[in-house]
Amino acid sequence: QVQLVESGGGLVQAGGSLRLSCATSGLTFSSYAMHWFRQAPGKEREFVTAIGWSGGNTYYANSVKGRFTISRDNAKNTVYLQMNSLKSEDTAVYYCAADHNLSRIPNDMDYWGKGTLVTVSS
Repeated sequence: QVQLVESGGGLVQAGGSLRLSCATSGLTFSSYAMHWFRQAPGKEREFVTAIGWSGGNTYYANSVKGRFTISRDNAKNTVYLQMNSLKSEDTAVYYCAADHNLSRIPNDMDYWGKGTLVTVSS
């Protein structure tokens, strides 16, 4: 059974930092591109960032470029999202997702975690 479990969310002041983790099991982690999406209240789920199988390719939404960094540890079957200079508009539930291919489209994902809430206070 495939599981993706996010952790690290919480309440942070604007300008602060958080590091999210997504621990996976039940899949061949190194053969999946890993993604982070987010969904703010009343909004559609949106792409945040993605990383290729080996970690060599990374992609970011314009809204987070330069502030967020995605990384992965294939030995630990875990993907990370370092979020710096957080803004109130980053408040959302953050989801980790896996697909064999890199994509910005939520419907393309094979597997999803249940999400972790990030709240940025201004």
